[in-house]
Amino acid sequence: MADIKKVVVAYSGGLDTSIILSWIKETYNAEVIACCVNVGQDKEVIGLKEKAKRTGASKCYVIDAKKEFVTDYIFPAIKANALYENRYLLGTSLARPVIAKKIVEIAKKEKADAICHGATGKGNDQVRFELGFKALMPEAKIIAPWRIWDIKSRNDAIDYAKKRGIPVPVTKAKPYSSDANLWHISYEGGVLEDTENEWDEDMFQMTVSAKDAPNKATYVKIDFVKGVPVAINGKTFDPVSLVQKLNDVAGANGIGRIDIIENRLVGMKSRGVYEAPAATLLYFAHNELESMTIDRDTAHYKELIAHKYAELAYNGLWFNPLREALDAFIDVTQKYVTGSVTVKLYKGNMQVVSRKAKNPLYWEELATFDKDEIYNQKDAEGFINLFGLPTKVQALMRKNK
Repeated sequence: MADIKKVVVAYSGGLDTSIILSWIKETYNAEVIACCVNVGQDKEVIGLKEKAKRTGASKCYVIDAKKEFVTDYIFPAIKANALYENRYLLGTSLARPVIAKKIVEIAKKEKADAICHGATGKGNDQVRFELGFKALMPEAKIIAPWRIWDIKSRNDAIDYAKKRGIPVPVTKAKPYSSDANLWHISYEGGVLEDTENEWDEDMFQMTVSAKDAPNKATYVKIDFVKGVPVAINGKTFDPVSLVQKLNDVAGANGIGRIDIIENRLVGMKSRGVYEAPAATLLYFAHNELESMTIDRDTAHYKELIAHKYAELAYNGLWFNPLREALDAFIDVTQKYVTGSVTVKLYKGNMQVVSRKAKNPLYWEELATFDKDEIYNQKDAEGFINLFGLPTKVQALMRKNK
């Protein structure tokens, strides 16, 4: 890569990307442009331009992509009910493609030769970033320092930063990795790598412990239009404000913490501790509304689609045609997912207390155990005889043998 003259770095101001700016200049003698994409880490972007320029960047772009992140990535995932391995709410997975898209826009604007990211050679993010870059700017060279430099650990990276006077937000005493955005905060590495270690309560930033949550239940009514959340307790919010509000409300009630062992794409298992209060509540409420508005066969098939959708997002294949095709199917299923769900939050628990749909398939007069004029219970006999015919034939034939 000796012909590289200009590099755009996906910059966060964290340990890895802070030293990467300096390392790129030392290694390639190239111009370095930092690009930070704000997907909800608002506090972390304060002073970032100045910091990037002090540590080697000729320019630093800070792009606010929160609205696009919510409307084009988070909301489609909610509509799909996409959960990786039935538990992970895809907080990092959904953020990476929008970051990759914005980085590519800057790389094209600056006519850069290469794009650089700070993901490690063991993680999923290297795949997510690079597949995004390849899909949107296939001619660009990709630099992944963690796969080629002499730095082998977080401690090595901290030492590198200290020698060059680069301020970084971690220390050797607290080296776990944290990634924050509107949808979640993740915690990995360091003391969390030992699966017998309980996490430190002081680590969490979005949620309170269930024992410290209010002693009185909080009721939250969420309105949806075609599967998209639009209002809380009767008040309409813009997409970003809606997620922020639910993060506050659910987090204050101890909602949204998970500690899981997940299967990384690169072939190893890893432990991740996550807090995702708004995500946890919105998935729960959306699923409850779907139970009233989607027919049985479509709902059951959609469960299969949800697993595939989550895999595509987790594996970095957001810009794959299959994901776009699945979105088309999912949008059809959401045609009648309009209504409201009221959820009771209490000390880390959620309970649905009310569901109301504009076009429900639930029919009280049909479902009632009281007398009705719609359902003829005698019809069930013939249905059971035909439905159970293969079972009966099998039993009779094998008995005769």
